[in-house]
Amino acid sequence: MRNNKDALSDMPPLTAADTAVPTLGAPACESPKRVGAFVPDDAGVLVGITRWSVTCDGAVPVFFEEAGPRERLFFTPHKTKVAIVTCGGICPGINDVIRSIVMEAHHQYGVAATLGIRYGLRGFIPSCRHDVLEFSPDNVAEIHEFGGTILGSSRGPQPVDEIVDAMERMGIGFCVCIGGVGTLRAASAIQAEIASRGLAIGIVCIPKTVDNDIHFVSRTFGFSTAVQQATEAIACAHVEALGAPYGVGLVKLMGRQSGFIAAEASMGLKHVNMVLVPEEPFALEGEGGVLDVLEKRLRSRGHAVVVAAEGAGQHLVPETGRTDPSGNPVLGDFCGLFAAAVKRHCKAKGLPLTLKVIDPSYIVRAVAANTADAVYCGFLGRLAVHAGMAGKTGIMIGSVNDRYVHVPLPLVTRERKRIDTGSDYWQAVLDSTGQPRFTAFTS
Repeated sequence: MRNNKDALSDMPPLTAADTAVPTLGAPACESPKRVGAFVPDDAGVLVGITRWSVTCDGAVPVFFEEAGPRERLFFTPHKTKVAIVTCGGICPGINDVIRSIVMEAHHQYGVAATLGIRYGLRGFIPSCRHDVLEFSPDNVAEIHEFGGTILGSSRGPQPVDEIVDAMERMGIGFCVCIGGVGTLRAASAIQAEIASRGLAIGIVCIPKTVDNDIHFVSRTFGFSTAVQQATEAIACAHVEALGAPYGVGLVKLMGRQSGFIAAEASMGLKHVNMVLVPEEPFALEGEGGVLDVLEKRLRSRGHAVVVAAEGAGQHLVPETGRTDPSGNPVLGDFCGLFAAAVKRHCKAKGLPLTLKVIDPSYIVRAVAANTADAVYCGFLGRLAVHAGMAGKTGIMIGSVNDRYVHVPLPLVTRERKRIDTGSDYWQAVLDSTGQPRFTAFTS
């Protein structure tokens, strides 16, 4: 997917030290897993085909360590306990990932136990009094048929020292953390605390967010399903818009800082005439502004469908001054402001507007994974187990150049992946919708 800036375009140049993967120690035993070929630790995947070409400005090529099963393991399988924790908002495919981890750990490695931590990192805190689930192939066999997470989830910081205390008491070998950027930052802090104590506990992360906004991940799991669900809402908005003269269907989709769902769904369903994303500040009023372009569309075709990511237009609404439990700013209601502005504008221009606003956000993220995401989740879960058993720690399972890799957490959490509005990807969105480049917003 050529849908974003080079993941390194706004970062300092990477070195081999940046991509070095921490380990808990030297491998101690042979793997019981039987595969055609194990992945050696010196197997690498080139970072950034174009930017890091050896012919480009004399740059030295940098590689990520390739993910996959290792021939020798740090952990003795039958003595090892694996923990799984899911954090942040729900997303299609979490249960598929959990099932994959449990099945791989049990059938291929024969681990002592796979434990499910309830309700995010809160589940490690004794005062929260959440029970721990013990997984087996039997009790996860059908969970992929349901959306959400069988473990439950939560947001917000928890005391890192208490989390590590709990891991030590429980005898956990490694923990698989499934979550977005906030979870990855928390996991990095947990791994640092573990290292400061000299403990042999691994932290392996699987990136989770429907927004698709994590660097070094070509597509986050759940994104494909979310886009598919979003197109159904857009189809309904199109029907509503056609149902009355000067009908407008306005669809609000998820995407706090990155508008990938809005962009992808709009290209997937050709009914969309205008896409508004957080990456492109736009003028609402005046010639070439959004209202002017919308009016021209209504006069020429009699209806319009507008898709807005939830983080679009924040430059036009007052800051709320509030944050959610994860520390993210609570967004202003741009869609409410936009709907009111469209009504005023059309009334002033003598257009008998009919406006329908559709917000399918929680439906989009709550469904079970589609086939593409389910297959992808299976790979992520298995690769996380391989990494954990080999003693890898402080890493995320990512994907670069269509290969799975181990990405050190400090590298992942530098910033979010966003749409490059100067890219061919964004141009494809504009070509699909027929919208022009809006007049730029000036404060």
